[in-house]
Amino acid sequence: MSLKVGDTIPNFSAIDNHGDLFESQTVIGKKPVVIYFYPKDDTRVCTEQACSFRDQYEEFKALGAEVIGISSDSLHSHISFVTKHQLPFILLSDFDKNIRKTFGVPNDYFGLIPGRATYVVDTNGVIQFVFDSTSGKIHIEKALEILKTM
Repeated sequence: MSLKVGDTIPNFSAIDNHGDLFESQTVIGKKPVVIYFYPKDDTRVCTEQACSFRDQYEEFKALGAEVIGISSDSLHSHISFVTKHQLPFILLSDFDKNIRKTFGVPNDYFGLIPGRATYVVDTNGVIQFVFDSTSGKIHIEKALEILKTM
């Protein structure tokens, strides 16, 4: 099952980069949210993507949106990644890939690497945009375009 435009985001929970349990219903349905799935902390494209979200984070906040990054990396990896690159948004550890499976994020490169996908969700928790591309930076541009129309 792949989530698509018009679907409501299901409830999910995961450990965030502070070591706390993040529960989606604390944010989803309360404000716009950009949820992005990425393959791995501290790899070239994933770092470029995270730093692009960081560099434009104030623009997301000005639009009332929260940014949440999700990968299967460990809490320790996320803490290091956030600290090293001064990321101001939440990273979730989906170590068992259940959230990725719930969203239906496909793998890239013949199924070898976890896929990269971005979901823009409105204040009602409904998906307004889904973008799947191996290029990292374009996810930020597309997400901002959609948020500006909501």
